[in-house]
Amino acid sequence: MAETPHTQDEPIEEGAGDASRADRIAGILEQVRSDLRLGHAHDEEAELRLRLADAGITATDAEIERYVAREL
Repeated sequence: MAETPHTQDEPIEEGAGDASRADRIAGILEQVRSDLRLGHAHDEEAELRLRLADAGITATDAEIERYVAREL
């Protein structure tokens, strides 16, 4: 059962906890961009901020801007 309501806390794919910060962010960016293409999200920056916060990953405003601009 999920520890936090409305989130998927498990099952977690084996090795997921070993991912680097960069790999975790890359995975989140891929999910957000896919959701945008499919029309499930409409504001890339807002969705990215939400997903990073949900994952417990901090990012500066400058980093977020670079991700959205596809510079990172």
